[in-house]
Amino acid sequence: RSRGLGDVYKRQIMNNVLEYLEASAAAFPGKTAVKDDKTSCTYSELLTDAKKAGILLAKQTDIKKPIAVFMDKGVITLKAFMGILYAGCFYTLVDPSFPAGRIRQLLDTLNTDVIITEEAHAEKLHNAGYNKTIIYAEELFRSEVDETADTMLMQLRHKLTDTDPVYCNFTSGSTGIPKGVLICHRSVIDFIEQFTQTFGITCDDVIGNQAPFDFDVSVKDIYSTLKLGATLIIIPRSYFMFPNAVVDMLDDNKVTTLIWAVSALCLLNRLHGLKYKVPSEINKIMFSGEMMPIKQLNIWRSYYPDAMFVNLYGPTEITCNCTYYIIDKEFSENEKLPMGQAFTNERVFLLDADNNEIPYTKSGVTGELCVAGTSLALGYYNASAATKKAFTPNPLQPSWPETIYRTGDLAYYGADGMLYFAGRMDFQIKHMGHRIELEEIESVLDSVHTVEHACCFFDEKKGKIVAFYVGGKDKKQILNDMKQRIPEYMLPNILRCVESLPLTKNGKTDRNLIKELYLNETRK
Repeated sequence: RSRGLGDVYKRQIMNNVLEYLEASAAAFPGKTAVKDDKTSCTYSELLTDAKKAGILLAKQTDIKKPIAVFMDKGVITLKAFMGILYAGCFYTLVDPSFPAGRIRQLLDTLNTDVIITEEAHAEKLHNAGYNKTIIYAEELFRSEVDETADTMLMQLRHKLTDTDPVYCNFTSGSTGIPKGVLICHRSVIDFIEQFTQTFGITCDDVIGNQAPFDFDVSVKDIYSTLKLGATLIIIPRSYFMFPNAVVDMLDDNKVTTLIWAVSALCLLNRLHGLKYKVPSEINKIMFSGEMMPIKQLNIWRSYYPDAMFVNLYGPTEITCNCTYYIIDKEFSENEKLPMGQAFTNERVFLLDADNNEIPYTKSGVTGELCVAGTSLALGYYNASAATKKAFTPNPLQPSWPETIYRTGDLAYYGADGMLYFAGRMDFQIKHMGHRIELEEIESVLDSVHTVEHACCFFDEKKGKIVAFYVGGKDKKQILNDMKQRIPEYMLPNILRCVESLPLTKNGKTDRNLIKELYLNETRK
């Protein structure tokens, strides 16, 4: 028969990330899809259990609703995520190690009807004030997947579009309330297609997951694996206290690919993990979350001279990353790594204070880094004011409505035409791989009953959060009080009690002077 245009230009149009799982389960049913320190499952088992969970969850809530997963990361957690998607809903991982106050904030924002957890964590949920439906993980996989159930799941799928959400990850909020970043199917699909192709990830790869499942670095691990039929090795968070355990897990499972936070790579160096053993199969090492110290990078490159190293950049709000730089030369410690170039189908540009675009030919001129394209988040969940502030009309496009995300990051073009990071416009920092609003830390510190007033800043050189405060001198008690509200990675590393905080001529706390005084002291 004659070939029509449809045959010539035929390509698969994907609308839902579950199609990744379904295709890989068809191609590699008996292959290990995901493994943690306790258990593993094949692609066939992952698909079947995800459908079982989807059948149960669909009876508990309506489509397009959030379902929280109150568990540590692991094989069963990933099954729960996929089950939530089969139910036509979207997932949020709420870390059980968070203090009750933080958990309550996240659940209040989500207003979820259903939470999946394990019995060991149930009491903490109740202490956080949650009194709606709780489903224990062990109950998720008891449904039967027959033809009727399969039909029901597909009917739910047909009610969704590619702009419906997949997940909601929370970031720090300047008002003291965390912001839930909502990412849709189309954004994940478009990014993962480019990500895996750009770096040559294939079904033969074994990806070693470091990032928590509430941190968007893990999105690259999960969906690169599912798209390609690769294998995901989930390294428990506790292992990073014992680097030999991490290295053994990487080596024993023949991990080829690391997509890690900078802080995790540096930690393994500081604890001499690679001096114990160099896992033999690693050939791709990608990092993001904060600036990679050149000294730390060069240590890794000395162990893996033939591996591909990639510097990735991008906030949660643009679906993982928007720029990349494949490291192709040696860097000295006084040089700076480029942020590189934009991924295909993502527009990354700089705006000056008057909303004019800074061309790449103007090297060294700093502007705010902005992003446009399908990778943008839907916005912040139940936070319209915060959404309008960050996701704004493109001032460069007056002829039709186009939304951009204003990152708040400053950058400039180098003489090589590549982008380079230059800092933050506001009080947001990147610490231990997390984006943190210093104002949120100040808000919590101010709320401690023995503290009268506080001011926080970030010591970039030492990578430490510094807090000056007026009030009681029992720093241990102050930190203990703060632990009830915020996770440990947000706690000040240096807490200094002073008689008063200097003010500007406008009567505001002079944080620049406080930081200058601190830095002058530390130089002595």
